[in-house]
Amino acid sequence: MHNKKIVVNILGKLLFFESFFMLLSLFVCLAYNEDDAVAFLYSFLISFASASFLTVGSFRKKPDLRKREGYIIVSLVWVVFSLFGSLPYIFSGAIASPTNAFFETMSGFTTTGSSILNNIEELSHGILFWRSLTQWLGGMGIIVLFLAILPKLGIGGRELFIAEVPGPSPDKLTPSITATARKLWGLYVIFTLVEALLLMIGGMNLFDAINHAFTTMATGGYSTKQASIAYYDSAFIQYVIILFMFIAGTNFSLSYAAVIGKPMKLIKDEEFRFYLSITLTVSALIALGLYFEGSMVEQSIRDALFTVTSILTTTGYATADYILWTPFLKMLVLMIMFVGGSAGSTGGGIKVVRILLLIKNSYHELKRLIHPNAVINVKYNRRRVPSKIVTNVMAFLVLYVGVFVCSVIIMSICMPDIDSAISSVATTLGNIGPGFGNIGPTENFSSLPDWSKWFLSFLMLLGRLELFTVLILFSKAFWKK
Repeated sequence: MHNKKIVVNILGKLLFFESFFMLLSLFVCLAYNEDDAVAFLYSFLISFASASFLTVGSFRKKPDLRKREGYIIVSLVWVVFSLFGSLPYIFSGAIASPTNAFFETMSGFTTTGSSILNNIEELSHGILFWRSLTQWLGGMGIIVLFLAILPKLGIGGRELFIAEVPGPSPDKLTPSITATARKLWGLYVIFTLVEALLLMIGGMNLFDAINHAFTTMATGGYSTKQASIAYYDSAFIQYVIILFMFIAGTNFSLSYAAVIGKPMKLIKDEEFRFYLSITLTVSALIALGLYFEGSMVEQSIRDALFTVTSILTTTGYATADYILWTPFLKMLVLMIMFVGGSAGSTGGGIKVVRILLLIKNSYHELKRLIHPNAVINVKYNRRRVPSKIVTNVMAFLVLYVGVFVCSVIIMSICMPDIDSAISSVATTLGNIGPGFGNIGPTENFSSLPDWSKWFLSFLMLLGRLELFTVLILFSKAFWKK
């Protein structure tokens, strides 16, 4: 039997977090003397009251949290946060449709960046701040934030951490999960503040700088401008964002090591070197293509670096409409949509380390065919990779492809062309944001039917929690004693 009380209790405590963050947006509305403060007040009261009901009604002195409850909690919290997080949009009238409001909020918390809004610059400062804040909270992880103060609540969180950070090998900076969560969030905050400062130096006002720092470090891509980063037409701002998108797509454990004076750990890491190689190689190819099409040298390099870093890290910002590029360049963009950021980063996608391990295993399989009696192990950072991890990677990729193909078939029902169907799935499952066709960088998802938005919201959740955490809930074995 699953312990329903502990599941409800922790969901209630997590909902307290969301309600208090709603107050931040309320204060932003008051600071700008906007009427939407009432919408956030109502949202706060409903969320706080619901959280109180859930926690009081399921109080336990010594909750026994097991792995199964961990999977249930982690999957449900993203849905619960998105449901309550959509209230400010609905109450303010910014997004009247509950379906659209849920889609926008799920896209925010999962840092997908897909949007249904066509009037971003008409929204209040409070709504824009809440929109960016949802991405910032979801970037490092709702559960990871919760774990940073969990000892005060008396609950051990290893099961929650593993369920929300389900990569091949979730890195821990210290033996304590809580200490790890604190260090990760501390570094996350520092990077966010530094980026905001640099963006202000580049000409952004304080409000825009904070919002873009939130969504850059979360690799979310929400902007306060309808034209995204292209609105600012500033090389300095674009290079700053390129740098911090790349940092956000790097394993935060490695970034932490570099910050505390151990940069060689970052440089020697195979995944980081592969991640850097992909970024530079694809950027060089696209820059050459743009240059031969007539763009200036610096503009070609900047557009290429920005687009590749944005798509590879699954941020989704736009400075150039890659839909207008040649088929070869568009194919390069489509390919890196499936790669994603590094394990332990805020980026989505399949993850660089999985691609690297798959390549290594495929190469070693060729060697095993030539030397059938030889013992040939896959190594990563000079260490042997356990066979169960290799099996997990292969199973993940097979499952990812299976979900992708089935989802494309489903989305082809409502999409006008196969490009749009493929990219709608690729961008939501990979938590990227913009795609091709009718949902390119200058378009959005507003024209899709409601049922497809709910389906794509489910894909966003699948992608954010990397399939297994969610799909395991649909297996009969999970619910057996």
